[in-house]
Amino acid sequence: MNALPFSLFKRGDRPYFLVKFKDEAGNYLSPLSTKAKSKDDAMQVAFRWLRDGIPQKKKAEKALRITDLSLKDTARKIKGGEEAETLLAELKRLGWVKSYVQSETPGAAEFIPFLSEFWDWEKSPYIKEKLRKRHGIHRRHCKQQGGAIALYWEPFFKGRYLGEITAADIGNFIDYMGDMELSPSRKNVVIKAGTKPLRWAYSKGLIDRDPTRGHTMFTLETRKREILTPAIATAVFNANWEDGRAKVANMLAAVTGMRNGEILALRAQDLGADCLNVQGSWSREDGRKLPKNNKTRTVEIPFPDLMNALAELGNQNPWSDAPDRFIFWSTNTKNVPMQGRHFVAGLRNALMQIGFSQEEAEKYEFHGWRHFFTSYMIRKLDKKLLKSQTGHLTDVMLAHYGDHETEGDKEQIQAMSKETFAGLLPERSKMTVFKRAVLKPRLAVKK
Repeated sequence: MNALPFSLFKRGDRPYFLVKFKDEAGNYLSPLSTKAKSKDDAMQVAFRWLRDGIPQKKKAEKALRITDLSLKDTARKIKGGEEAETLLAELKRLGWVKSYVQSETPGAAEFIPFLSEFWDWEKSPYIKEKLRKRHGIHRRHCKQQGGAIALYWEPFFKGRYLGEITAADIGNFIDYMGDMELSPSRKNVVIKAGTKPLRWAYSKGLIDRDPTRGHTMFTLETRKREILTPAIATAVFNANWEDGRAKVANMLAAVTGMRNGEILALRAQDLGADCLNVQGSWSREDGRKLPKNNKTRTVEIPFPDLMNALAELGNQNPWSDAPDRFIFWSTNTKNVPMQGRHFVAGLRNALMQIGFSQEEAEKYEFHGWRHFFTSYMIRKLDKKLLKSQTGHLTDVMLAHYGDHETEGDKEQIQAMSKETFAGLLPERSKMTVFKRAVLKPRLAVKK
């Protein structure tokens, strides 16, 4: 019986003695070469290793103790993923491991490629699911989020795996974003580009924890959007606009609160006698799609001159006379509307004509008309009716109970709109739709 804590032996005609140490249970571990040719020398090596640890090939590496050797031997004997999972889970339970990623599992996916695919319009299972369930998601948003991944997440997380990302990693990334010269709102958008995919991965069982919970985002700067007074708006609409399309678009936004994309998407068939059927929205990336929140609506317009201007503008479309022709058509390309940037450019030019400096004029955005309309109507119109015009939503129940047309709504909306904005629009003689000099060369397209 061998009373020593190890065994020495040779294999065949090999020159060196091997040593097999015993673990705490008395079982022999895998053999190691002592590099000694005599048994006495091998015995000295074995006792020295027992006392000082087993030296490693790289001098910088710490010598292995027998207990370390025992653990490594246990790991070598693992025959499958279930055994590996048992060992890793026990280490995690004991607190020695915070997280781990097993190979050939969803968590072993490379993190950055996972994020990039999540925002890829053609490949993303998340996007396919949203579209299948008719939830609102648009190409432009996905493209922007994919850009945020490449610009900010990839430099920070390159080489990491999906399943190893911890809450501490996300916290460190938020700190990293804090050093960027970006607005708080932009930082939050960038952070959500990565945290949304992680939350989705957790909900689908791809990872066993949600590392995005418990973090504090950046506080938004409350910069109030500039809106005009009715008196200044009146002066703006009586200025000399170079592009009549932009003028009509701004007037329409002022008295309805419609969004830029909703105005661009208007077609001739959407015009009623004294209302508009808001059936779509336009963006360069997505083309024509449903309005925000996927809700269509009818917008009341008790201004005959404005309705006539819209109809006339639609009739001047040089590309088509079909019912689905765009009201705010492009001068360069058929089957698309004009670029929305011309709306705000026309507004700022009109502001400078009435005395604003360029710096002052650039404080105003086209979207400010939405704030303008809501601000002047909110105290004069029931909130339910106002939301029916602007398309704003609050909670689900309010939307559910408010989604019913009641007798007298149309009349009340029109009366309040007329009372509030009656003096805003110019007289018909001054409501220029489009300069004939600009239009005439394009009319030849229809021939």
